[in-house]
Amino acid sequence: MKMSELKAITEGLLFAGGDEGVTCKQLAAVLDMTIEQTGHVLEELQSDYEHTNRGILLMQSHHVYYLTTKPEHSSYVKKLLQTSSSSKLSQAALETLAIIAYLQPITRTEIEEIRGVKSDRPVQTLITRSLVEESGRKEEAGRPILFVTTKDFLTYFGLVSLEELPPLPETINEQEIEQEADLYFSNGHEPAGE
Repeated sequence: MKMSELKAITEGLLFAGGDEGVTCKQLAAVLDMTIEQTGHVLEELQSDYEHTNRGILLMQSHHVYYLTTKPEHSSYVKKLLQTSSSSKLSQAALETLAIIAYLQPITRTEIEEIRGVKSDRPVQTLITRSLVEESGRKEEAGRPILFVTTKDFLTYFGLVSLEELPPLPETINEQEIEQEADLYFSNGHEPAGE
């Protein structure tokens, strides 16, 4: 296979990997190449991005490769994100965010047990808006992913630390928790531009 074709396929795989990224080992397996050969393709691709007038870069962090926008274009990206995410968080996302904020680290299954409904979409929305992130895996069967709030969560809600969250009542009533969360997040604590 020609280098140009390998680079094109690799670029597509990196794009498909999205925010999770792709390791060199994963790429090598998909491309049916050695890790060394794959590393060479990645170097060539990275060089292309750096030496041509392109809007993206190939980044590598903790052995995972990602496509990302160039830092010098950040003001434009920020404008786009502000206009496209100007809608407020949904009720489901607010409930999920409150549960994560108070009970972190917490798994998606635990969130769903509290909410009583599937929470894939609200969790993904919160991750996309950088309000929550993955923080490892729970030491139990299946090793489910644990979620925690981010520094952005604190910034958006004007908190210095999680200790500043309003205390939960000693007797927990699910309806009261939802009302507390609704009240907190609707009283000017909605993330700016969210």
